[in-house]
Amino acid sequence: MALPEDTKRVIIAIDGPAGAGKSTIARHLADRLGFTYIDTGAMYRAVGLWALRQGLDLTDMHHMEQLATAAQIELLPGSRIRLNGEDISQAIRTPEVADAASKVSVIPAVRRALVKKQRELGERTSVVMEGRDIGTVVFPHADVKIFLDAQPQERARRRYLEKPGTASVEQVAEEIRERDQRDRTRAEAPLTQAPDATYIDSTGLTPEAVEEAILRLVRARVTNGKEFGKESSG
Repeated sequence: MALPEDTKRVIIAIDGPAGAGKSTIARHLADRLGFTYIDTGAMYRAVGLWALRQGLDLTDMHHMEQLATAAQIELLPGSRIRLNGEDISQAIRTPEVADAASKVSVIPAVRRALVKKQRELGERTSVVMEGRDIGTVVFPHADVKIFLDAQPQERARRRYLEKPGTASVEQVAEEIRERDQRDRTRAEAPLTQAPDATYIDSTGLTPEAVEEAILRLVRARVTNGKEFGKESSG
């Protein structure tokens, strides 16, 4: 269900650590509201995939900046993504690419290049964006800011269930701890909750419950109480 026609362009920023449920919630919200879903994680994965294919050193800041700047990234309906004209929707969903994305994302010049692309996307239409620095860096003036979190063991369990058999829950938990450490301590745009963001702990909550909580915030802050978004887009 889209927003009322007289509502201005709206930006919803959802930040949080790995495994908190950001992607699932952001996709559903965008679909329900008729907004564009901008998968920032997929953009970093695209750069990571390109670097791996080129056989480049992921810590080579100069080459990583060049790739991030040159990358022609298209976010398409159905959670599809194209890199330089190629559909890489499946190729970026491997543990190797996820790790590469985490490593290139700590490079300041890479972040600046992709933030520029993200802002350009967000200037065109109402959007739901999720990541780790959306409400603090990419869109500090977003209309609605959410910091979505969950207990570490719950985040590990969710990630494990996404790809059962690929690793133990303990291994996934260790990978998440390492990812959290990198995200929270990187020099530029570390993972942190914006002062004006609403904190939501999704531990024990269904995606539907989290989605409804965010919709209530959007209704209160953006539409001045006008009714919308009560029907599933199912």
